[in-house]
Amino acid sequence: MAFTVTASVAGRTRKARRALTRALWPWLLLLPAFISLGSVSFYPILNGLYLSLTDSSLITQSDNFIGLANYTQLIADPAFWNAWWHTIWFTTASTVLETLIGLAMALILCETFAGRGMIRAAMLVPWAMPTVVTSKMFGWLFDGQHGIINFILLHMGLIDQNVNWYGSPDTALITIIIADVWKTTPFMALLLLTGLQTVPKSLMEAARMDGAKSWAIFWNIRLPLLLPTLLIAGLFRALDAFRIFDLVYVLTGGGPADSTETLSTLSYKVLFSTLQFGYGSAMSTAMFVTEGVIAVVFCVFLVRQIRRTT
Repeated sequence: MAFTVTASVAGRTRKARRALTRALWPWLLLLPAFISLGSVSFYPILNGLYLSLTDSSLITQSDNFIGLANYTQLIADPAFWNAWWHTIWFTTASTVLETLIGLAMALILCETFAGRGMIRAAMLVPWAMPTVVTSKMFGWLFDGQHGIINFILLHMGLIDQNVNWYGSPDTALITIIIADVWKTTPFMALLLLTGLQTVPKSLMEAARMDGAKSWAIFWNIRLPLLLPTLLIAGLFRALDAFRIFDLVYVLTGGGPADSTETLSTLSYKVLFSTLQFGYGSAMSTAMFVTEGVIAVVFCVFLVRQIRRTT
């Protein structure tokens, strides 16, 4: 009897060990990926947070813990708020324009017509182009003296003299927004086209049989079902636009007169031009927090919309 009990306990122990092994094995396989992500993502974030609480600088050779002093200085820094407002304005304008134009493109490309496949492929060319190439191209197009945009507008009678597009504080940021909209709208169109293709055709056919017009079908059927995809696409684009750097850096460098300075370009200058690692890290942290707020706002609207549709 004692032998039977011992064998039963030993059997349960072996089963428990096998179950534990099966439970731990997937995590062991994922461990290299976690280590890689931690070394290239989480560690730099934590190190940046620590640096933001110091006065680390290669110029003064200091590296002392100063608490929230950098953030106090940041709140009173007009250059930071100037770049912050430019970044918010750029993010809002580019995301709204790209979403509206991308939605219009997606609605057109969702229809059946000759050459649709070729047009779908061709529309991705601007998005596939490197941003540096786009910056130089728009630099030539909007050149104040010899740009083709001024040439066209002059011959159409819309302007009476050349406009210094990216050399004037009044038009430089608008020029950057136009360049970004041209480059990234195909990406939004592709995402929204995917969402439109998931809308059941039976619903639209039933609405047409009931006499509904195209606008009524779009407003009452397509748009409500597309709204979750619309919010996700808008979230991706807003977070990407908020980090804008290369387009601004190549086209204007943040000028003229800091009229196109964004948080990314300002952080780059503080970190790598003035070598103020502590203050620059505080600025980058503030940028990260702002992006987090944007993501939370989009996620709240997305969750509410999903709950309404389910």
